[in-house]
Amino acid sequence: MAKSAFVYDISLQDFETRVIDASHEVPVLVDFWAPWCGPCRTLGPMLEKLAEEYGGRFLLAKVNADEEQALAAQFRVRSIPSVKAVINGQLVDEFTGAQPEPALRAFIDRLLPSPIESLRAEAREARARGELEMAAALLAQALGHEPENEALRLDLVEVLIDQDALEDARPLLDGRATPTQDEARVAQLEERLALLSQAPQDAGEVATLAARVQAEPADLSVRLAYAQALVGARRFDEAFAQLLEVVRRDRSFEDDAGRKTMVQLFGTVNDDGLVRRYRSELAATLNGF
Repeated sequence: MAKSAFVYDISLQDFETRVIDASHEVPVLVDFWAPWCGPCRTLGPMLEKLAEEYGGRFLLAKVNADEEQALAAQFRVRSIPSVKAVINGQLVDEFTGAQPEPALRAFIDRLLPSPIESLRAEAREARARGELEMAAALLAQALGHEPENEALRLDLVEVLIDQDALEDARPLLDGRATPTQDEARVAQLEERLALLSQAPQDAGEVATLAARVQAEPADLSVRLAYAQALVGARRFDEAFAQLLEVVRRDRSFEDDAGRKTMVQLFGTVNDDGLVRRYRSELAATLNGF
């Protein structure tokens, strides 16, 4: 019978759902005990108290080892009390015998994700949903706790670039610790910022270049400048189309500038569908050479 939402008795029949499946959400401690076991009467109540105190950050599944000998054998229980920690369906840690409460807390805390990583995971999910303001707020909150955490800082830079908040992104990227721990990621973010920051954004200039492309379709330098202006105006679909046309007309123009700029843009645009489409079109164009 279930003792509470966080503490419950299990048997072989419900082990798969109440331990293995549940452990994909939060850590599950499996406490093997028996009514005749003195240390079990000390350890069990402490574990149950902590399960309630932690409020669902871990679950406590209790197994009467006398009644569930198959489960005890499956976990290779040699003596009791024996506590097994299961995360994502895997046994990750264990201990045998009664333990003082501080040791139990330390054991449990090692199994739990840090609050910082939880905030970071929430931010990733918010960004995937397109909720960029929420993602930025969560990352800023996490960064307030660990201002030297480079991974958090770079996550926030990415979200700010997605929001087109380049003036906020640049100081964060420049203020990172050196030497960097992730040179490839930093280089990619530098490239994204450079591409978006240097492109002209004046609407009049975009219109002027559009007219010039219409009047001089064979002038690839004008078409390339038009594509860069479209990037500045955040009209990425049109920019890709102009760059692809440069590649189609002259692959070697300005040292393969059309293709290289498209590849840069693939890492800049936060639109997977658009990027996939133009990656495919670029590949088809290149294969035609």
